[in-house]
Amino acid sequence: MNAKRAWLEKHQAFLYFGSLLAGAGAGLCFPNAGSTWEQLITPCIAILLYSMFVQIPFLQLKTPFGNRRFLAALFAVNFIAVPVLVWGLAQFLPDQPAVLLGVFLVLLTPCIDYVIVFTQLGRGDEKLMLAATPFLFVVQMALLPLYLWMFIGQDAAAIIHVEPFVEAFAGLIVIPLALALATQLWARRSKPGAAVMDATAWLPVPFMALVLLLVVAAHGPKLYNNVDLIVQVVPVYAGYMIISPLLAWSAARLFRLELGESRALAFSAGTRNSLVVLPFALALPGECATVAAAVIVTQTIVELIGELIYIRFVPQVLMPDRR
Repeated sequence: MNAKRAWLEKHQAFLYFGSLLAGAGAGLCFPNAGSTWEQLITPCIAILLYSMFVQIPFLQLKTPFGNRRFLAALFAVNFIAVPVLVWGLAQFLPDQPAVLLGVFLVLLTPCIDYVIVFTQLGRGDEKLMLAATPFLFVVQMALLPLYLWMFIGQDAAAIIHVEPFVEAFAGLIVIPLALALATQLWARRSKPGAAVMDATAWLPVPFMALVLLLVVAAHGPKLYNNVDLIVQVVPVYAGYMIISPLLAWSAARLFRLELGESRALAFSAGTRNSLVVLPFALALPGECATVAAAVIVTQTIVELIGELIYIRFVPQVLMPDRR
């Protein structure tokens, strides 16, 4: 990997914090520019997701299936244990569909992008995590509607309009994914395609920072009316960050995983897919979109702080090197 790109990825958490602060400053200094910021969010997310999808080895779907124990542990933690944990934590949240929907959207979807970098920083098996990302992406997109129906039911149906969700899924998931697959096929067959694919590897970190800036600038001024809700979700997110690695530790012992696999499982359990599900929150009607987006962005902030703790806690305390 290019040394400059490696440095950028290694220090991305600090860049994201800077973007959040810059977005808050922009929102306060230019409160009337909210609609302009908001119009820029969708195209930037589309570019971000395309650049992230290009880096995922979708053309090598068979790769993670060679390690069935890790894949089974990954499924058990992310799609069985975590939903149970999220349901339990949700009992401490206010009974407001927009808040619950935002929390469920973000906590029920395991991360498929910067979790790889944090896994590497935490001395886990980042290559195995990278190989498993297509599996995680496909399964979470298939199961998310089921989870929302199970956990929210009719309340979700009352605020979710199918058409905006379909448009968001097509424009921000299907089209970027199709373009990413086309880029990967092109890269396999020609040097220009390989050069384009290599260039896209520079995009995820700066565009994720840009999206965070735009989201906070657009919705930050509106959060003051919902501070009481934000304060209530922070302990839930903190509790999730504390409990989820313990679930991974238990599963790693149950499935007898190697050390690098165990650490990768811990990072997968603790890291969520906030920016991939953000478009779904923004597709909600009216004030629901503001509340759900605020809830999701709050999770990103809590998670970034947690990841800086994870990269030391996981390899040194929870899953230390065996003597």
